[in-house]
Amino acid sequence: MDWQASGNNWLLLPPRPVGLIHFLGGAFVATAPHVVYRSLLNALGEAGYGVIATPFSNLDSLDHQAIARDVLNRFETLSDRLQARRLLPPEPLPIYGLGHSMGCKLHLLINSVYPVERAGNILISFNNFPIDRSIPFGDRLGLKTTFNLDFTPNPADTLGLIAKQYRTERNFLIKFRRDDIDQTYDLAPILRDRYSTTTHFQILPGTHLTPLNQRLNWQAGKNFTPLDAVGQWFKQEFSKDLDRLQGEILKWLAGG
Repeated sequence: MDWQASGNNWLLLPPRPVGLIHFLGGAFVATAPHVVYRSLLNALGEAGYGVIATPFSNLDSLDHQAIARDVLNRFETLSDRLQARRLLPPEPLPIYGLGHSMGCKLHLLINSVYPVERAGNILISFNNFPIDRSIPFGDRLGLKTTFNLDFTPNPADTLGLIAKQYRTERNFLIKFRRDDIDQTYDLAPILRDRYSTTTHFQILPGTHLTPLNQRLNWQAGKNFTPLDAVGQWFKQEFSKDLDRLQGEILKWLAGG
C-alpha cells in the first residue's frame, strides 16, 4: 500500500477501507502532508482507513475560508471519483476530518459553513492565532498595526462562527502537555456547549510537533552492540509520544 498523487491530493487506500479520513496539516508543512506526517497517516492506513491528505499553502492567501472551500472541493472530487471507479465499498463509508494546528481551523470552517456530513472530527493542537503571531516575525513586521492585515475570518469571528454554526456532533480534541501555541482550551468549551456528551478532550504527552514525528527503523545487527542499545533507546524515545497519539486516535475511531 503506497501513497498516490490524485487530483491535487495524496491518497493512501487499503483494499477494503472501513472509513475515509480527510487530513489537513499545519501551516507551512501542509504542502507535503504525505511526507511530513507519514508515520501518523500510515498507521491509520494500516488500521484499514483510507486517507486523503489534501495539501495547501497558507502563504497564497489570507482568506482561510477560501482555503477551506478549496481543500473541501478537492477532497469531494477525489472521493466521488473513487466511488465511481468502485474503489470504495458501495455502502457509504464514515468520513472523518483529521486536522493538525491550522488544519483544525480549516475543518472547523468546513463543518460550520458548508453542508458536509462527518462521522466525527479529530482536532489536534488547534491554532487560531492572528496574523502577527502565525507568520514568522509577523509581530516585528507590524502586519496588523502597520498594514491592517489579518486572516479571514479573524480569530474572534472564527470562534463565533463555530459557536453558532458548527454541525459535527462527535469530536476528539487533543492537546499536548508541552505545546505553547495550542489554543484547544479556547475551543473546547464552545464545542462542549453545542455537543456536551459527544465532545472528548484529552491531554497527551508531547509537543506541537509530535504528529510530525517519524518512526525510526533501527535494526540491530546479529551481535547486539552498545550502539544498538543507543539506537533502540532513541527509537523508543522518538516513537513513544507518536505511538500514544496513534493509539488514542484509533481507539476513538473505533468508538472506545
